[in-house]
Amino acid sequence: MKKIKIGQIGIGHNHGEPKMLAVRKFTELFEVTGYAEENDRWIEKRGNNKGYEGLPRLSVEEIIKKSDAVLIESDVWNVTKYARRCIEAGRHVHMDKPASSTPEEYKYVLDMAKEKNLVFQLGYMYRYNPAVLKCFEHIKNGDLGEIYSINAEMSTFHPVEYKKWLTNFGGGIMYILGSHLVDLIVYMLGEPKKITSFLKHTGFDGVDFEDNNLAVLEYEKALARIYVSSVEVNGFGRRQLMVSGSKGTVNIYPMERPITMTYSDTSIADKTYEDRKLIIPFEDNTATGRYDEMMRDFHAYILGTKQNPFPYEHDYLVQKVLDEIVGGVRFNGKNID
Repeated sequence: MKKIKIGQIGIGHNHGEPKMLAVRKFTELFEVTGYAEENDRWIEKRGNNKGYEGLPRLSVEEIIKKSDAVLIESDVWNVTKYARRCIEAGRHVHMDKPASSTPEEYKYVLDMAKEKNLVFQLGYMYRYNPAVLKCFEHIKNGDLGEIYSINAEMSTFHPVEYKKWLTNFGGGIMYILGSHLVDLIVYMLGEPKKITSFLKHTGFDGVDFEDNNLAVLEYEKALARIYVSSVEVNGFGRRQLMVSGSKGTVNIYPMERPITMTYSDTSIADKTYEDRKLIIPFEDNTATGRYDEMMRDFHAYILGTKQNPFPYEHDYLVQKVLDEIVGGVRFNGKNID
């Protein structure tokens, strides 16, 4: 099997090292060329992490020159800038999320990648959640009927340091975590007809940013609700995706550690005032390597043995919707702690 020469630009993204660890695990698929980081603060904080042991630190230009494909794992506000440089040089790109820049600038990069027939894979982790994939399967098979409601929640009780980092982004935690849920909802329902946002500042811990957020996406018949918070005690344990249709309901709760899904359709829920459902456990892929399958797919997309189910047009629409939810993306790009 052909090995792909791959390098990484940036180590500032919170998911950057796990991606490198996944790539280095598959020595039969990838040959790692090295990594680049232009901010010495990140070298000081993360340069000695296990994922980068024994790898050469190169310049951005050297990484692009030596690699067939590049992992973009920089500070979030720089990801699209680096992705553009890689696409212009004819390199396949795995870019962590969410995208930066305006939707128009981002679309330019995606259009260029499509024109050059280059792989552009985004790092949205729930695309590989086995319960989410099972939900997609139920929708595709028509098991749930016509979807009329989606309720998606993804919160965390963040420490003060992380809250300070979130002040870098217009939309705060909605921009960072809400993007994951926009990705799933747009995949299931497409572009909404109307978006209404409620971006609230609690000011807890003396940090002022959008930390208590709700967005409602309206479709012809369906409503999709996105709630994300940085101040919810045990918010991680309440992460949820519930999809309801005319024939059935899927409820993934919690979404990870552990993953549990309940499924009910009209043949199971045959009593109006009783809780009738199947409880379906899943092996949690975050325990053994959350990004393993994602990186294997990246290799397969490059070789052309598998097609990315999330096309360029979808990735653009996700960013367009997210931008409207947060009222236009703005970056400070100052606080990396």
